[in-house]
This record gives sequence, C-alpha cells and structure tokens, in this order.
Amino acid sequence: MFAKTLFYIGPYKICFWNLIFLLLIFFIAAVLRRLFHKALKGYVKSVNLQLEAKQMARLRLASQSVYLLAIYVAILSFRYNNGHVTFNDFLNFKILAFERFKIDFSDVLIVISVFFGAKIATNLSRLYFARRFTNQSNIDPGTEFVYNQLAKYFIYVGSILICFRLLDIDLMILLTSSVGLLVGIGLGLQDVFKDMIAGVVLLFEGNLRVGDIVEISGKSGASGQSKDSLVVKIVKIHVRTTQIQTREGNVLIIPNTHLTQDQIENWSHGSELTRFSIKVTVAYGSDLTLIERLLKQAAFAHPKVKKNNPVFVRLHDFGDSGLDLELVFWADQSWDINNYKSEIRFEIDRLFRTYAIEIPFPQRVVHQANQRNS
Repeated sequence: MFAKTLFYIGPYKICFWNLIFLLLIFFIAAVLRRLFHKALKGYVKSVNLQLEAKQMARLRLASQSVYLLAIYVAILSFRYNNGHVTFNDFLNFKILAFERFKIDFSDVLIVISVFFGAKIATNLSRLYFARRFTNQSNIDPGTEFVYNQLAKYFIYVGSILICFRLLDIDLMILLTSSVGLLVGIGLGLQDVFKDMIAGVVLLFEGNLRVGDIVEISGKSGASGQSKDSLVVKIVKIHVRTTQIQTREGNVLIIPNTHLTQDQIENWSHGSELTRFSIKVTVAYGSDLTLIERLLKQAAFAHPKVKKNNPVFVRLHDFGDSGLDLELVFWADQSWDINNYKSEIRFEIDRLFRTYAIEIPFPQRVVHQANQRNS
C-alpha cells in the first residue's frame, strides 16, 4: 500500500515513503539552517564590524548550501523504489521539447546553480565593500548601499545572460520574434520603466542617499490648494520604488519619479543650519517691547537654538484679531524640529501667562437690523 506509485517526477516513481523521506530531509535542512542563523546572531554580538561582515558572509553561504545539499540528497532518496533509474537518466529527462528548443532537468539544475552562484557573488560583494569602506571617513552607509545595489543588479543581469547562453537560447532571435509583444508591454508598462530609469539615476547621481532627511514639497490638489510639504527619512532605494519613513514612524513606498521630478530639499546636504520661525498673535495695545523680550527669552532657553546666530522678532502683519508676530531663530535641520518648536511654544505660553500677555481669539459681531411691521 505504501509502495504504491502516487505520481511521477521525471523518470522517478513517487510513493508514500518517498514523500516521508522528502519531509525528513527538508525538515533536517531547515533545522540546520536555523542553527546557522542562531550562530550568526551570537557572533554578531561578540565581535567588531569587520569580522562580523566576514563571518556573516561565510555563515550565509553555509546556510544557503544546506538547501542545495538537501535537494541532492532528496534526489538520491528517489532510488528507494527506482533502483533501475540512474542520476543521469534524471538529468536527461526532457520536461519540454520543441523543434529548436528543449528543457530537461539538467537545464533546470544549471539555472538554479547560476542563480545560487549569483547570490553567493552578491554576498561576497557586500563583504568586499564592507571591508573596503570600514575605515574610510568619506564613505557613509548611503554610499555603501549604492555600491551594493549596483553590484547586485549587474550580477543578476549577468546571470540571466549566462543562463540564456548555457541553454543555447539566441537572445537576438527571441527579441526580434517578439517585437510586437515587447512594444505592447512597453506601452503598458511605460510608467514602470520611467520609475526604473529614475531609480538608476538616483543610485548613480548620489544626490539622495539612504539615511538622508528630505523635505518633499506638496503638490496642488484637484481643488487647486497646495498640500503641506512632507519631511521624511530615506530608508531604501530600489530600482523602481523608494521606501521612506515619516515622522510618525510610518514607512511609505513611493515611485522613484516622485524623487526625480518633484522639488526635494535635502536636509542632510549643504548647510546644517536652517532658519525657522514661530508665529504668535497678541492683542492690539500689548507692550511689544516686553513681548519681544519674552519671545527671545523663550528661544534662547531652548538648547537646540543656536545662540551665536541672530534671534529676532518681527511684526508680520496687522491681523483681524490682533498683531501677528514672528519669532525667527536658527537651529540644526533636525528630524525632531517640530518637537523643538513645540517646546519653545510651551515656554512662550508660560511666559505670557506669567506677564499676563493676552493671545486673542477670533471674534465676530453679528448686527441684526430691526424691521418695522408694515
């Protein structure tokens, strides 16, 4: 009953015991890989960065090799009830066969081996860049990320071309015979291609890097009103999309064209200082000299405000409800600048309460005309 053939994999007959052997083999492989990762985490906590990167690459290669070994042992386990079938028979078994094109299991193994080698090469390139850039002060994590991404793309594109070559597939014939299909796909995916080109531009140009804090200007909506700008941190840059993190901790995925076509202010480049302002409205008739002194006192009391740069108060406008003032100060282009402004506002409110400074609120007077009865 248990030796009854359930289905075929190539020339091999698969019975119940074959399935049991497969489950055991891959369960053991999963356990071994888990042990490798546990050893990796333990090693990361105990050694420095350079040795950590080297050990990480070795352990990753070892953990990936476990599944290759498991596949080979799984194929050998098929001989339990297929003693007459050799491994070469399995490799030469044709999956697809056409007049000028065929695919057998050996071709499948070749493709798997090529991409497994590409993954190994990717890990080795990360190790190489990590060791090369460790002691270079002019190389930041964002630059290292760009090198790793470019190396990854080149390796995998080369792997695809190698697979076409090993499978005796003429790439030029394939392209010329499917020109119409490619044109249709190109028209349907033109936005995707634009995002991919924008991603390559971002990686090569280097104006935006991983870890940079940028301000994305708000576009005008359908109503014509301008949206508020968004301050975010760049987490990852991929070929088509970029991951950004907002101040609320949310991770957004946006197309790369947003970063190449919209107006972007990079807070991490150029001058570290920026002039910020806080608007305050006081009642008409207030002592502006006292208010100016209190506003400056609130700004100078905050540790993040640069004391060597000018802090001043200007009368912005004569408002409907009071005098609109603006406190201007200089501070670092910090991710937490809104928190700093809030702390200064708390201090302004405390000082205004102490000196009985009134902050007016809008008032409206409605006049109702009396109508005589006719």
